Amino acid sequence: MAHRAEFRPPRWLRNPHLQSVLSSLPPRRAAGERALRRLGAVTTEHVVEVDDGVRLQGFHSLVPGAEPRGLVLLLHGWEGSAESGYMRHSAATLLARGFEVFRLNFRDHGDTHHLNEDLFHSCRLGEVVQAAVEVSRRFPSRPMLAAGFSLGGNFALRLALAAPAAGLPLVHAAAVCPAIDPAAVLGALETGPRFYHWYFMRKWRRSLLRKRALFPERHDFGDEVMALDMRGLTDWMVRRHTAMPGINDYFDGYAVAGGRLAALQVPVSVLAAADDPVIPVDGFPGLALPAHSRLEIAEFGGHCGFLEGLHLGGFGERWVAERLEAAASAAGAATMAVSAPA
Repeated sequence: MAHRAEFRPPRWLRNPHLQSVLSSLPPRRAAGERALRRLGAVTTEHVVEVDDGVRLQGFHSLVPGAEPRGLVLLLHGWEGSAESGYMRHSAATLLARGFEVFRLNFRDHGDTHHLNEDLFHSCRLGEVVQAAVEVSRRFPSRPMLAAGFSLGGNFALRLALAAPAAGLPLVHAAAVCPAIDPAAVLGALETGPRFYHWYFMRKWRRSLLRKRALFPERHDFGDEVMALDMRGLTDWMVRRHTAMPGINDYFDGYAVAGGRLAALQVPVSVLAAADDPVIPVDGFPGLALPAHSRLEIAEFGGHCGFLEGLHLGGFGERWVAERLEAAASAAGAATMAVSAPA
């Protein structure tokens, strides 16, 4: 059952494209950085090595002197990074509420292309799960929680599915505008305003060119490959750099739509926007979530926007913090009840 999210931006901010574009511009990132500085947050870089020598970069932040009430793993969207505006704002909001935060960069995102020879793709869940386990070992604050945005929201939901088998002490995951049906997302990018297709392709091509320059023997593709559109380039990447036979198998490999989340043992919270121009809202009412999880759909918000005014703060990061704060409190109460003498 979908619930209504109580987000009502001012009238001039109700256009979904304005919401989506403003949220990704440099002023939003700068405002997030200022928020972190005002808190006096101390941030340290970490490189987490997992199976097969894969290395992923992340940034751990905490407010000195604070007793952390939990550790939150933040996951960014496709071609975003740990320094994206929504990541910085979410980190600041969570730090202000007493959490530690670890912002993880996926392979080939941020300034990490040199760390691994092979390309990123969205079915590389295993390395993210392993990195999360290692992060929980390095920073054993309890409870551990996660939040993700767009493709990062997809990863957060799959992380929640995988957590029990992986031994990851995750108690809740929140997902903002998650990519639940990759095929539908590509369809929206192909049929919607061309700006979004251009925007993501521009960033992806830059990433691939950087990879080619770093590892020319491994990545010897020519400019004719770079000229492909998103569907063509995705299919080329799948056939050349995965064991999957084609694009449909690839999309099926990381889709979470329909009943794929029905077996969740870790509760999740999902926030979608009815006017999202990138992630079609049509698939969200069909999510088969267990009773312990919740779906909320806002009338406005665009794609990972949810901006509330010129200050560029957002409902999205506050929603994440509130959902995770409630989950951490419930987990703490449960732990106290179990440990209390009879």
